[in-house]
Amino acid sequence: MNNKIDSQRSPENFSLAIDGPLYQLFYKLRLLKKPLLLYKRRIVIVALFAWLPLLVMAVLEGVALSGVKVPFLYDIDVHVRFLLVLPMLIYAEVVAHERFHVIVEQFLKCNIIAPKDKQKFKAIIALGMRLRGSVIAEVIIIGLVYTVGHWILIRYIPTVSTWYSNSTNNITKFTPVGLWYIYVSLPVFQFILLRWYFRIIIWYRFLWKISRLPLQLNSLHPDRAGGLGFLTNSIYALEPFLLAHSVLLSGMIFNRIWNAGAVITDFKIEIISILVFILLIPLIPLLFFIFQMTKEKRIGTLNYDVFANRYVNNFRQKWIKTASKNSAPTLDCPDIQSLADLFNSFEVTNKMRVIPFSKSSILVLVFITALPLFPLIFTLIPLEKIISQIFGVIF
Repeated sequence: MNNKIDSQRSPENFSLAIDGPLYQLFYKLRLLKKPLLLYKRRIVIVALFAWLPLLVMAVLEGVALSGVKVPFLYDIDVHVRFLLVLPMLIYAEVVAHERFHVIVEQFLKCNIIAPKDKQKFKAIIALGMRLRGSVIAEVIIIGLVYTVGHWILIRYIPTVSTWYSNSTNNITKFTPVGLWYIYVSLPVFQFILLRWYFRIIIWYRFLWKISRLPLQLNSLHPDRAGGLGFLTNSIYALEPFLLAHSVLLSGMIFNRIWNAGAVITDFKIEIISILVFILLIPLIPLLFFIFQMTKEKRIGTLNYDVFANRYVNNFRQKWIKTASKNSAPTLDCPDIQSLADLFNSFEVTNKMRVIPFSKSSILVLVFITALPLFPLIFTLIPLEKIISQIFGVIF
């Protein structure tokens, strides 16, 4: 019995994606094989469940291509949300599952966790896994979707005639297809998105608890992060989830440009705010280690400075002050090489970062998350002008 519990709490079983009521539902519907196989089947079924009834009902109601100011097929935001972003959120679970348990294992493989704290480490993992499978948490998410989510939708619903609503005398009435949209399709999307945020909170809590343990960091580690450089991989593990946000933003903006005559410059504040928000999601929990890393850098530099000072004093005494001309060190002398190694080691300690991630990882994250917004730039310039400029440069 104890062996079974220890196995369940082991780092290799850590995952943000598996378990929970939705996970079990997918399993019973044969949309999932443990741990997270059949993700393509889930993507197709869930996306079609949210989007296809809207198309069929819009066609039957005559609002698919005309009849209202914003027909269904012209509503870019809806197609991006259900056919691109929703599949990305489902696929992001697979990526997170494959990468996060490897990251958690590194704490033990790299001896970051002291032997006396390994049981605490396993207890932190066990609690995180219990939280991810919480029925109460997913029930609360459903409640938020049908209360707060519904309130936000009603508050910001367009005043123009659309495929899902009509507004007359400041009174909004939903069409039959609109009722499916607000009570089925949109809640499915919102639930999966909020469920993802709940898993992010679990990851935050896990790293916060780990950062409170007395970690065995080493300022001489070549990753220049005291041995915590592997946490940078958590940024890349969340990239599909983060990319889904920028794709969603791009779809919303393009929909306004396409249907309301807006221009991309109207959304400067929204773009900056969302991009900053996206960047902070994976970086904030890594900042939990800043205090221990700062302490290790300070103490490591001081200790290594004492050692280095003793070594160079002995070197000077041996080879500079008391050595004769015949015993002067040659270029291949081990002491010379050791002095060079000493300098390199001191540089590693002195340049140790106090955060686990580097500038290059931030730049990669910025580029990837901003990538879906680049095509919107072409909305400022007519396509024929772009083509003519390209031909002008080539020919």
